[in-house]
Amino acid sequence: MSMHAKRERLLLADLLEAAGPSAPTLCEGWLTRDLAAHVVVRERRPDAAGGLLLNVLKDRLARAMTEYAAKPYEELIQLIRTGPPKLSPYALKQIDEAANAVEFYVHAEDVRRAQPDWSPRELDPVFSDALWSRLERLSRLTGRRSPVGLVLRRPNGQTAVAHKGTPVVTVTGEPGELTLFCFGRQSAAAVELDGEKEAVARLTTAQLGL
Repeated sequence: MSMHAKRERLLLADLLEAAGPSAPTLCEGWLTRDLAAHVVVRERRPDAAGGLLLNVLKDRLARAMTEYAAKPYEELIQLIRTGPPKLSPYALKQIDEAANAVEFYVHAEDVRRAQPDWSPRELDPVFSDALWSRLERLSRLTGRRSPVGLVLRRPNGQTAVAHKGTPVVTVTGEPGELTLFCFGRQSAAAVELDGEKEAVARLTTAQLGL
């Protein structure tokens, strides 16, 4: 496993373990047990994980989620820590980094920021740049359902157009915060929004993300 994905994987496992199986998360309707089951199913049940994107597989995904959520919580945490099986595509370093660095970062914050005593996490500049690079490539996809024009801006002035349209809302923040915003965690992201009041309100409640 490559550097960013491996670190975020282990952090996510630690956070899930510390929170216990019944803690809230930012994923609506999911407790920590459900989130842990999701991570394991995604890596170990590709036949069911397709239900994340394809309606025809949603029932299979639901069954797999139920099956894994019923396992001992400690077993789920260990499966996350040890990573995918050798024959999984995620076992390849390049795929692991491309697919999991952002995934695990977002889910780690799903656990952290659902707790009442959470505090901002300072990301190292290399990881921040990596998140920005991925967000630039994914911004049109994560912002496709935005009801208004959406521009993302880093404090250093770098920008990405996530959705064309008017009126325009510019969201400014560090790459990690912009990532959370674009993956549907708008209320938990530490960002500044500049635009018409009504447009900002529509954006903050929109269903962004993959």
